[in-house]
Amino acid sequence: MAATEFGQAVRRWRERTSPESAGLPLGGRRRTPGLRREELSQLAGISVDYITRLEQGRATSPSQQVVEALARALRLSGTERAHLFRLGGLQPPQPDSVPAHLTPGVQRVLDRLTGTPVAVYDAAWTLLVANPPYAALMGDPSAWRGLERNAVWRNFLGPNDRVRHTPQSRHALQTALVADLRTATARYPADQRLKRLVAELHGESDRFAELWDTGIAGHHEAARKTIDHPHAGAVTLDCDILTVAGSDLRIMVYTAEPGTEDAERLALITTLGTQTLVG
Repeated sequence: MAATEFGQAVRRWRERTSPESAGLPLGGRRRTPGLRREELSQLAGISVDYITRLEQGRATSPSQQVVEALARALRLSGTERAHLFRLGGLQPPQPDSVPAHLTPGVQRVLDRLTGTPVAVYDAAWTLLVANPPYAALMGDPSAWRGLERNAVWRNFLGPNDRVRHTPQSRHALQTALVADLRTATARYPADQRLKRLVAELHGESDRFAELWDTGIAGHHEAARKTIDHPHAGAVTLDCDILTVAGSDLRIMVYTAEPGTEDAERLALITTLGTQTLVG
């Protein structure tokens, strides 16, 4: 019964959410004014097959990550979001946990930056949402699960990403990430997922343990980064970390100086990459 109610709620909210309100073009003729399953899949980073099984009550026990992604994609209110968590058999996130809710203002900013690579992270550097240009530039993160979605974990324990680093730039990045994580643990001491993240990093990465135990401090600064794209080659971009007043959200934005070869290369990556992701 619970699985059926969860699926019915997802379908009901999907059918009431217009493409325009979700930042998507209206497109051609539609059977329903709401989102297609394919569009919800694109927005939430969840496969169409899994959404179908959820709506039909054939998939049970969705993870917190899946419920959060659906709530975000469907633009649910706080009350609706909490209700969806309960229908999924989960406790809604508590005030003393790292918030993963995107404010309407942040969501509208993302909707308008359709040609710019943008990703939003929470206070613990867990990826909440990445737009199609970001996925085209950095690699599609939709298949990442659990700790794979955490930038600190990926930096210390995961596979190499596409960003080219010098020893100095890697040290600065790791220092800033550890400092941010320490700040998050102080602000959200009751968050169990955050505690497990720090414990795993401390136990599995000597480098993380060294930085953590020294209490080193640092902060993110604007930087120029070179990304080695597998098809377009090297592209050098400005990477800025924007913060939202009254929120712990971190918005990562990649831009290129207009009129440069890097700008042309980024435009090519964005155009071809997003076509591949949507197709």
